[in-house]
Amino acid sequence: MSAAAHSAPLAVGDTIELEVTGIAHGGVSVARHDGRVVFVADAIPGERVRARITEARKKSFARAAVVEVLQDSPDRRAHVWAEADVSRDPDHRAGGAEFGHIALERQRSLKAEVLADAMRRFGGVELAAEDGDELAGLLAELVEPAPGDDASGGTGYRTRVRLHVDPETGTVGPYAARSRRVIPVSSLPLASAEVNMIAPLGDAMPGVATVDLVAPAADDPRMLLGLVGEKTRAGAGDTIRELVEDRGFLVRAGGFWQVHRDAPAVLFTAVRDAIAELVDDDRFDPAAGNLDLYGGAGLLAAAMAEAAGPGLKVTTVESEAGATDDAAENLSGLVGALALTARVDRHLAELLRAAQPVRDRLRRGTVVLDPPRSGAGGGVTAQLAELSPANIVYVACDPVALARDTKSLREAGYELTGLRAFDIFPHTHHFESLAVFQRA
Repeated sequence: MSAAAHSAPLAVGDTIELEVTGIAHGGVSVARHDGRVVFVADAIPGERVRARITEARKKSFARAAVVEVLQDSPDRRAHVWAEADVSRDPDHRAGGAEFGHIALERQRSLKAEVLADAMRRFGGVELAAEDGDELAGLLAELVEPAPGDDASGGTGYRTRVRLHVDPETGTVGPYAARSRRVIPVSSLPLASAEVNMIAPLGDAMPGVATVDLVAPAADDPRMLLGLVGEKTRAGAGDTIRELVEDRGFLVRAGGFWQVHRDAPAVLFTAVRDAIAELVDDDRFDPAAGNLDLYGGAGLLAAAMAEAAGPGLKVTTVESEAGATDDAAENLSGLVGALALTARVDRHLAELLRAAQPVRDRLRRGTVVLDPPRSGAGGGVTAQLAELSPANIVYVACDPVALARDTKSLREAGYELTGLRAFDIFPHTHHFESLAVFQRA
């Protein structure tokens, strides 16, 4: 279809020319067409592109995907994944590497812009002055690369990959972007060599819904098949061994663990260093009511212990029973550690009903939390504010959720004293942040 006529309503399938002006949360760029915002996939801010409308239901915005780059950015690169390249029809591009056409340094700069924008709009926090090149320079340093990613080009890092199976053909592959359409691929460039070695690409697997490929740091790679109609997650009962530097962890094969081979060590070190700084400032009480919320297999509780010493008392809270069992084993050498299976909000509600001596210990304590992508939310942040711990160390995988929770904590009397971000998902829009809050 030819370019849509000026001022004509946009419809799915229309092709329009766009000047791309910015980046949005979610891995898409921003443009405007006749005053309407258009979120553009596979573009880079500063480019002029021809794009096909893929969604136009909302009056306030539309979505589009690049079909031709008319004026490219100096940061545009050949896509790291041939099956996701802009040369393919948008309907047939593999999803999961939406920044794969952008130079790594620019990827981190864009992620920093997203974090700064989220913190400003939703958190009420200015990370840098609006001063052109100075702002760009400050933001470029905000998101830190994982060790070795620049040398490797940001590929070969994923030790966990989920593929899907087309229910009609049995074809195995990733989903297309913003779709549940399975795309056949010949390789997985973001995955480790061990994962690629066992990936059943090109195979037909009728009766299977999902294929999880896991390559643990200290165990054999394995393939976990989720059968059609099966409700139990594949590998939920299988224990594997992971290694974070020289520390071993037992983890469920089908449970949560960071996908980048170096991400557990990056986050372990970041939390350890944040706690160590609190210790140095005499703001951390090892004997207080310290908490590790959404604690998983105990990675961050172990980081607390390395900074605070063997006298640490900490309760790690996780809703997944298998992960709690693993945390109990991983923290068994720490006398003062307790692993509980509970929903975080329900556990905090119990603590709010506790006797005053318990509340006093919690008030002297430090809370580490690593919530899901939706963030802790208003309910949990309100509970934390009422418990009023001395410090909160917040690990976040979504910048907007972090910003919203930042606003709630600041309004409750906490000061944001530290913020770091880590690019442990190269070639995607995802990244992790660590924020430190201290009670004023």
